[in-house]
Parts: sequence; structure tokens; C-alpha cells
Amino acid sequence: MAKLLVVEDDADLARVVSRWLAVEGHTVDIAKDLTEARHFIETSEYELIILDRALPDGEGADLVKRFRAEGNPTPVLFLTGKRSIEERVEGLESGGDDYLTKPFHGKELMARVQALLRRPVKIASPSVKIGRLELVPERRSIKVDGNEVALVSREYALLEFLLKHPRELFPADRLLNQVWSDDSSVGVEALSSCIKRLRKKIDVDGSESFIKNVYGVGYGIFPQGEV
Repeated sequence: MAKLLVVEDDADLARVVSRWLAVEGHTVDIAKDLTEARHFIETSEYELIILDRALPDGEGADLVKRFRAEGNPTPVLFLTGKRSIEERVEGLESGGDDYLTKPFHGKELMARVQALLRRPVKIASPSVKIGRLELVPERRSIKVDGNEVALVSREYALLEFLLKHPRELFPADRLLNQVWSDDSSVGVEALSSCIKRLRKKIDVDGSESFIKNVYGVGYGIFPQGEV
């Protein structure tokens, strides 16, 4: 069965939906707001996200816009009390895949969940290869010498940007704006931490790091032996 994320600030409704999904054999994580949802999405992979539109710390559609911009194809089912056609269209145009208005029956929710899980995986952009590194967009992962390494959302977004701009160096503020554009409170420490995690995952023992750092200039990816 599938691994799903339910983002809902109504704790009772979240528990009910989680039980319905568990009865069908699914594994479920629950987030009560956008902050928790971002953490789950950045650290785990899901086959479907069930997302409330109105959350205590923001609009669910904004979260979908952000991770769609990062290339995340995970299907999204919106749950909402908003009933107007305009609001439904807005949610779908943000990157949502389906829409269910509250209150709803458990059977209808399950039918929509199963329909979304049966959809074929969306076609992703072509892979990008630089030397021993290959970005695999359809799996949101990287291959090193043909061996796949799984990445979480921020890691993938950063590495994708660097691989699509080889032989270029980018200052920290440019990378922060590119990868953490939704969170102005994030500083260079977050970038440094992300790069350290990436190096642990993709670098090969005994070889120089794939991600170069030129002091005072920035970070970039170059074929090994250059820079």
C-alpha cells in the first residue's frame, strides 16, 4: 500500500481520515500546519498528500506551488470548506490534482485517493549527467557511477539547480533565494548544512567533492579535475 501525508489542523478530522486510510492498508503521517508539512515533505517521500487549504500558518496552495516549482510530482488532494468555483480553480491551478469539499463521506475520500494513486507517474524532464553524477528527475534522485542515491526535497532542489548550471559558481545568497525562496528567515547555515548532507551522500571516498566551493565566490559543480 501507499505512504500518505495528511495536512489538517483539525485534529479530530485528521485522526478520522488517518484511520480510514489505515483500514485500507496505507501508512499515514499527520502534519497540523505548513511548517510541519514542509518538514515531512523534505525528509520523506510520499505517494499522495491530502492537504487542507486553510492552515494556521498559511495557505495550502502556496505550499503546492513551491514544491511543484522544485519538481515534486506527488499528487495532491485538497480538503477544504471553500465551495466557490473560483476557489476550486485556484487550488487546481496551484498544482493540486483533485478537490474534496468539507464535509465529505469516507467512501468518497477513499474513492478519490485510490483514483489518484492509480494515475501513471508524470513524465519528468530528461536526466542530467555531469561526469560520474547523473540526476534522475523521475525518481528525484541522483546516481553516482550508476548507483542511485535518494535525496530529500531541499537536497534535490539544490543539486538539480547546480547540475543544470555546470561550471558556474553561485554565491550563497543566490542559492538561498533559489532553494529557500519561501522562507526568508533561513541563513547560510541552512545552505552549509544541506551541502554537507549532499557531500556525505554523493561523494566517493578518496575522491574530491563533486560540489566545489571557491572562498568568497560561491558553490558549483564541475567535472572532476576542473577548478
